[in-house]
Amino acid sequence: MSANAIEINHLSKFYGKQRGIEDVDFSVHEGEIFGFIGPNGAGKSTTIRTLLALIHPSSGNATIFGKDCIREAPVIAQNVGYLPSETFFYENMKAKDLFKYAEALYKKDCSRRIAELTSRLNLDVNRKIRDLSFGNKKKVGIVAGLLHSPRLLILDEPTSGLDPLMQQTFFEILREENDKGVTILFSSHILSEVQKMCHRIAILKEGRVISLENIDAMRSDAYKKISLSMTAATDERILEMQGITNYEQNGTEVNFLFKGDINELLTNLRNRQLTDLLVEEPSLEEIFMHYYA
Repeated sequence: MSANAIEINHLSKFYGKQRGIEDVDFSVHEGEIFGFIGPNGAGKSTTIRTLLALIHPSSGNATIFGKDCIREAPVIAQNVGYLPSETFFYENMKAKDLFKYAEALYKKDCSRRIAELTSRLNLDVNRKIRDLSFGNKKKVGIVAGLLHSPRLLILDEPTSGLDPLMQQTFFEILREENDKGVTILFSSHILSEVQKMCHRIAILKEGRVISLENIDAMRSDAYKKISLSMTAATDERILEMQGITNYEQNGTEVNFLFKGDINELLTNLRNRQLTDLLVEEPSLEEIFMHYYA
């Protein structure tokens, strides 16, 4: 995966004095699922809209498959599928007519793909869009974004409105696309989704990328979640050593995150009267809490 599907170089967008994003800089390899994480308002959608030339940057630039996102936007659009966080369509159109309209824009026969996707997502294409629930409008957006079999998928909070079963089907579709070589940029504030889907992630805070992480490496050499149960309660903190964060002690229960040599930790615990010791992987929420603090 040497070539980059997306390259973002020192991208900034200001609305007057209001910051959208500032000096955002990262690349997405061809064929990877790349997570774009941050709380609401961090600048994820602004970055995506700039990539799609829906807004123009104040400074910096970005390319998709080597083409400039602003100057060559119409050419890029042929190879990109986009699912916005909120979908707005022609309310009087039936879903099937919207798909025919989209198919005409791409100048290719997408009928087989449309039939497959609408069947798997259990979408009634004969209803007008105004009569669809929020979740079903989201499904229309998914089909519209995927029907032309793009090389790059850009997904902005894609699962909002989908029930858990439909989310599962959607993730299966994404994995199948990725297996075919499709690159996916997956923006979300739900860290468990990103943990499930992505190879690497960029963490965005207040318009800036504050960290780029590899999911596997981060989980293998990152924090462990430690839970202890003691025979008797004590007000005295039972552990003082480097590598401990998020320390909580309540009665006979102690919980914390630990990064370091587990043998050193066990040595420190040797003289404590414990009834139980649990070592497990923390969730991404727990690992990233200090990024958002």
